[in-house]
Amino acid sequence: MTQVKIFADSISDIPESWMTRYGIGIVPLYVVFGETAYKDKLEITTTDIYRRVDETGELPRTSAPSPADFIAAFSPWIEKGDTIVFISMSSRLSSTCQNALIAAEELPEGRVIVVDSLNVSGGIALLALKAAQAAEAGVNAEGIAAMLEELRDRVEIEVLVDSLDYLHKGGRVSSVQHMIGSLLKIRPVLRIKEGLVISADKYRGKTEKAVERMVHHFTENIHKVDRDLVIVAQTLAEKAADYIKTTLLEKADIRDVAVIEGGCAISCHCGPRTVAIMYLRRPGYSM
Repeated sequence: MTQVKIFADSISDIPESWMTRYGIGIVPLYVVFGETAYKDKLEITTTDIYRRVDETGELPRTSAPSPADFIAAFSPWIEKGDTIVFISMSSRLSSTCQNALIAAEELPEGRVIVVDSLNVSGGIALLALKAAQAAEAGVNAEGIAAMLEELRDRVEIEVLVDSLDYLHKGGRVSSVQHMIGSLLKIRPVLRIKEGLVISADKYRGKTEKAVERMVHHFTENIHKVDRDLVIVAQTLAEKAADYIKTTLLEKADIRDVAVIEGGCAISCHCGPRTVAIMYLRRPGYSM
């Protein structure tokens, strides 16, 4: 019987325990400092990134895996007889999806299905977990892909950025905006809409108050939320993540809250002390 092997890229931030439990494969992106590229999470960590930025002021960029990288990752499983479903980060943010499609054309026909998640980080992790559970239940690759294309439009992501510094260094905030925002202690809230990262809101004041407002917004809309699983992603924001997890379990009747470490995507673009909530919206509702 043909098995379905689930793959995602490293920007998914899938916890090691999920990878082990469900056999989820990861294709790493590259983190690039100057002329040197490092495989995400294999050759560089978020701690390394923050240290180098503090020391040099240089902000890294991320680079997509090449088609050859995908072929190298997929081929052993295809040779074993598996069919692969690869869940890519949003095609509107990276060439990762396109390169995976190029690789799929080079491999035996029908053995690799590429799904554009239209998401990042825990949004992809949510989809990968659903896909892996479906594969374990015996759903075929085409059925899993169809399920993912329905679910991806229901993924909600809310990212609270603690400082404008990394957004400024990355050219996403002007010098004037950065100066004013820093003086007023403005913390932007980023969301994903149709595969793009947008600035959706801003909180002013202490981080703790901003986190409380973020949780309040979530609980106000709890009737729209699929309560099976909520993911809280954090980068050097363990205290805030623990507060969110405890509050959601106690006050929002969420069955499971998984805290994951945000990887190089969030680290490169949002910086340390970033915290995010990811979940599925219930069918028929909008936020």
